[in-house]
Amino acid sequence: MIKLKNKYLNTLIINSLIALSLAIFCFLSWFIYFKPTTPPSTLSIINYLPLVNSLFNTASAIAMCLGIRAILKKDTHTHKRYMITALIFSTLFLISYLTYHHFHGDTPFLAQGLVRSLYFFTLISHISLTLFVLPLILITVFYALISDNDKHKKIAKWTFPLWLYVSVTGVLIYLFQVFFN
Repeated sequence: MIKLKNKYLNTLIINSLIALSLAIFCFLSWFIYFKPTTPPSTLSIINYLPLVNSLFNTASAIAMCLGIRAILKKDTHTHKRYMITALIFSTLFLISYLTYHHFHGDTPFLAQGLVRSLYFFTLISHISLTLFVLPLILITVFYALISDNDKHKKIAKWTFPLWLYVSVTGVLIYLFQVFFN
């Protein structure tokens, strides 16, 4: 791996990752909620993308958990493989999610009562935490790449539960839509 010992360069990279994350979050917010709608697609595959997105989130969550199990057993090689796999599944989720929202747009949640409150609590916490998860993931990966294991471990303690929460709540949001909408 890369060895970076320049404290100022590390700080510059971390700040750049945070700025990049904020830019991505702003773009995603615009793309999902404010972009002019695209004419509805006749591609039938678009209708399956929410399920695909849910499967990508599930696979990412499983890979993360297996990665944590591996590192607890001091198996760094397996840990890296699982965490890279989780990152790939999360990236595929994002690509699929953007594709769905480009061609389909937002899906309103129509259910009423307690389930509506639970849905919006889950959705709002999910969206809010994505603002923090993306920079945490990027910074955690950065520290792994430069082999700064102490900082990697310190920030990964925050990254893992938040990333897992975002992945699992993504699946829950899909299930709310399927069973209650």
